[in-house]
Amino acid sequence: MAERVPETLHKKLSDRLGFYEDLGIRLFYRDRRAAAAPHSERRLEPPSTAHFAVPNMQKEETLPKPAGKPVLQKTAPVMPPVSPKMASLPVVSGPSLFESMDKIADDTLLKVREDLGECTRCRLHSTRHKIVFGDGNPKAELVFVGEGPGADEDAQGLPFVGRAGKLLTQMIEAMGLQRKDVYICNVVKCRPPGNRQPEEDEVSTCSPFLLRQIDAIAPKVIVCLGAVAAKTLLQTNRGISQFRGEWLDFRGRKLLATYHPAYLLRNPPAKSEVWKDLQKVMAVLGLEVKKGKSA
Repeated sequence: MAERVPETLHKKLSDRLGFYEDLGIRLFYRDRRAAAAPHSERRLEPPSTAHFAVPNMQKEETLPKPAGKPVLQKTAPVMPPVSPKMASLPVVSGPSLFESMDKIADDTLLKVREDLGECTRCRLHSTRHKIVFGDGNPKAELVFVGEGPGADEDAQGLPFVGRAGKLLTQMIEAMGLQRKDVYICNVVKCRPPGNRQPEEDEVSTCSPFLLRQIDAIAPKVIVCLGAVAAKTLLQTNRGISQFRGEWLDFRGRKLLATYHPAYLLRNPPAKSEVWKDLQKVMAVLGLEVKKGKSA
């Protein structure tokens, strides 16, 4: 008689399947040899104090660098054909965030938020105050993706509302837009304790919701703010400085990575480089570049 699956393993499998069901994923490969076995024995295969001036940037006070070491995603992409530049980005082997993440028909931000619920899927839920889902135009042509909520965001439940958020708002206004014209979200929806970078398992657990957000919005351009967002979506170990400002392909959409506003607060001279990146975005979106305009 076949040995029963240990109760602890069975619970883990049930929790994982429940998570996928929350995302709307219900079809998995089933081992034909186990078709007649009891349910518990069946085997499943994994499926504005800051100032942003254009083009002359004013100096900002220095902020302490966030604690924690950089997160490297150890996953490989399963994406549509990519541009030559995207093809040059090295990846590491392993299961991909994009596996089992086919587009869900008629998906909306409301459905994604409902499926996320009062999430307890990773350890970050134990220290958060509010889930920070996203904010802005649900049909925006431009989506900004950051790393994760900070203290101000955790308190208000809105992305980019602290000092770095005020600088991002000025960056958006310098482009001739307003926050209500774009959509802003993060890789993880709960604040990492002490503003540390999110851990690999936290990113892999939360990223499917980010991918659904992007697919539901269907933007023309995605701007990754900082290394964590860029490495998560591009699935690369390469440092952001090596491809910052280059047009890359993400699931058939234009993606550009640039420095995080928090980095600009610590390194004001980098603002001129970010403005060059934003000008590229403006050109694609058909926005007029007004030289000498100050935000």
